[in-house]
Amino acid sequence: MSDKNLSSQMYDWVDSRFKISALVDYMGSKVVPTHSHSSFYYLGGISLFLFIVQVVSGILLLMYYRPGADSAFESVQFIVSTVSFGWLVRAIHSWSANLMVFFVFLHMFTVYFTKAYRKPREMTWLSGMGLFGLALLFGFSGYLLPWNELSFFATRVGTGMAGAVPVIGDQLLIIMRGGEEVTGATIGRFFGLHVAILPGLFTVLLSAHLIFVQRQGMSEPIEWANKPAGEKKYMKFFPNFILRDLLVWLIVLNVIAVLATFFPDGFGVIHWPLGIKADSFAPPPPIIRPEWYFMFAFQALKMLPAHILFLEGELVGIFAFSIGGLIWALVPFLDKKSAVDQKSKLFTAFGYFVLAFIIFMTFYGYMVK
Repeated sequence: MSDKNLSSQMYDWVDSRFKISALVDYMGSKVVPTHSHSSFYYLGGISLFLFIVQVVSGILLLMYYRPGADSAFESVQFIVSTVSFGWLVRAIHSWSANLMVFFVFLHMFTVYFTKAYRKPREMTWLSGMGLFGLALLFGFSGYLLPWNELSFFATRVGTGMAGAVPVIGDQLLIIMRGGEEVTGATIGRFFGLHVAILPGLFTVLLSAHLIFVQRQGMSEPIEWANKPAGEKKYMKFFPNFILRDLLVWLIVLNVIAVLATFFPDGFGVIHWPLGIKADSFAPPPPIIRPEWYFMFAFQALKMLPAHILFLEGELVGIFAFSIGGLIWALVPFLDKKSAVDQKSKLFTAFGYFVLAFIIFMTFYGYMVK
């Protein structure tokens, strides 16, 4: 029996039970627009790949990590100093986390400025915004788990902002910390959130997001609305686009490997040295800074006066960020222009303002001591 006959029989056996021929035909008929900014289509795939790296490296770390005020720091120290290639796995996990947030940011802004959120992709945008929020929560919850000095005090400052929320602030603070202070109970809550709740929510929302993308296809440039069909160029999704996507994944994997090997503790403003164990009785370090992707919000809140009129300045800042985030999430329903219209100047200007604000506040936050 030839290999071809054997493979055909195996395919027929599977197809007769799971009806995959229709799926194969559907994938073969899908096309991807080819134009000057087609490279933007790969940003979502890169983000997906980095999430996969997060899951695999996280599972490996989970084999040795022990949550708790008396064990978390020691277990991470054991991983990086004793476990074979433990330092490398931790570095890969940390680098892929930072790169995932970076590429999710890029993906979100490219979708926004190309107006790919418009009808019929409103749900695709909303599910993507949900994934963006969960990615930030991944970073926030994972930051405390090494239980070192910087993560302890940064988490205390970060969770303390919840106390400024009117009415429910105190209750929300206790729920997040597992008490009134950051203790071993906080590690337990953040650990459960980081390895169980968030991955579950992320997987469900990611599945919905991928289904939306597959059903609706890649968005075409708005400039193509009045373009003759003969002047539009496409490539086949399978195998052309898939192979290119896999090549990009391979390049990203090599970049992670190089960064993790030569900069296991990060470099510049992106760093995660283990340092010393957290001590609630020790004085806080002179400079407490969050991860780079929270810096813009942290710096903006820090610059506000103690009181604005009769309200706390921090509360006004949180309220302003909440309103801005809500407008950003609901932009598909606020931007009333159809898919064939050119870029709406108001929402394009709003996008440039948000991007400039994030970049400026991030750089300013690191320049100011």
